[in-house]
Amino acid sequence: MLSKSKFYFKNIIKISLIIIVIFSVNASTSKIETYNTNKNINKSIDLGAMAIYINNEEEKKANEEALQTYLWGSLDSYTGSLTGYGANCALCTGKLACTGVDVSDGTNTYNDKTYGIVNIVASSSNLPCGSIIKFSNSKISNEPIVAIVLDRGVLGNNIDLLVPSEEYAYNYIGRSTITYDVLRFGWEK
Repeated sequence: MLSKSKFYFKNIIKISLIIIVIFSVNASTSKIETYNTNKNINKSIDLGAMAIYINNEEEKKANEEALQTYLWGSLDSYTGSLTGYGANCALCTGKLACTGVDVSDGTNTYNDKTYGIVNIVASSSNLPCGSIIKFSNSKISNEPIVAIVLDRGVLGNNIDLLVPSEEYAYNYIGRSTITYDVLRFGWEK
């Protein structure tokens, strides 16, 4: 009888040691983090995915600065002519080529989910639909102008800014040479 209990006792100790070893191995292994690189030329991000808790004020400020640099940093720059057009222009249908949205009611802005309210521009196919650009023109505004490509009908690197009417385009926009920065190439995926 004593030998049988000795046998059970040894097995219980072996099983206990195995369990301890398993738990200690799991506890001692470090978590391995992997990072994926975004190879999407659009450089689009999901801002909801960036929701992390940061307790340190310096870290909060650094993360906000990094996000602003990412959103507002130039991916490329082009020089071309800036003109204006109204939805009532001679060859215009009143509908945007990229979306089919009717802007004949005077609408000349778009609410982008990343950049907020932006102006609408026409571009050649050099810039994909949904591209975001930024340029300055003191005749139009003292602040930089941010716009989205939602229409076609110009050549090369030229940009045509959608304004309320052809008269407005003629009186306030005219034609000027600008250099504009591309902040996003095409729609967010």
